[in-house]
Amino acid sequence: MHGARCPVILLDDGGVMNDNRLRGPQWQRLVGEFFAPRLGGDLAAWAEANRAVITRLLEPENWQALVQHSPDYASFERAYQLDWLGSMCKLVGITPPPAEECIELARQAEAYITRRVHSAFPGAIEAIRELHAQGYTLHTASGESSANLQGYLEAMGVRACFGQLYGADLLNTVKETPAYYQRLFAHAGISPSDTLIVDDSPRTLTWARDLGATTVLVSPEHEAASDGMLCIGSLAELPDLIHKLPALNGFLSS
Repeated sequence: MHGARCPVILLDDGGVMNDNRLRGPQWQRLVGEFFAPRLGGDLAAWAEANRAVITRLLEPENWQALVQHSPDYASFERAYQLDWLGSMCKLVGITPPPAEECIELARQAEAYITRRVHSAFPGAIEAIRELHAQGYTLHTASGESSANLQGYLEAMGVRACFGQLYGADLLNTVKETPAYYQRLFAHAGISPSDTLIVDDSPRTLTWARDLGATTVLVSPEHEAASDGMLCIGSLAELPDLIHKLPALNGFLSS
């Protein structure tokens, strides 16, 4: 950087801002809280159904099959929501609603649940607020939908710190290939060389770095990657990393 670029930091959500291990039990409780009054069944049955269905959906073979059979994100989300709610209904012992009603209920449930989940990693909220206060431009770069990101960030109290919420739906592609970042950079109108991307996946960070972005891996073990990728133990360490490393400080200081 030679003083003309605007600093842009792109943050992943699960594994960076929020702890997915804390989300699971909260989702199970809130799924029952939302669906039981609307569709019947008891809270415990919905909670167990959500646990079982999510476990199945996230198995690598099943996840990749869903991705491969979806030509775009809109198709992926529709198939996911139909499977998610339809399969839970069957486990609870009730007849699933018609497809369009299923999709609408799934969206309503996600909006209800994401605004009630509290799973931020220690220090994450403070780090986000510090970076925002120092003038950095923050966007998300997540495989979730922008609507779910909106809910999670509202629950954290930091939505106002972010500009665009990417949101695979905004790019109409799942976060499974380099095309995700290519579309993000094009949509945001920013150069990869002007961005710092923070994620917990070495694979996705490699795509971003190959496009020219500066990357930081979040790893709880705080182990440096074998290829020399910058690494921090948690998002709470990001402000200090930026300020302590001359290369980053000179590149990103506003």
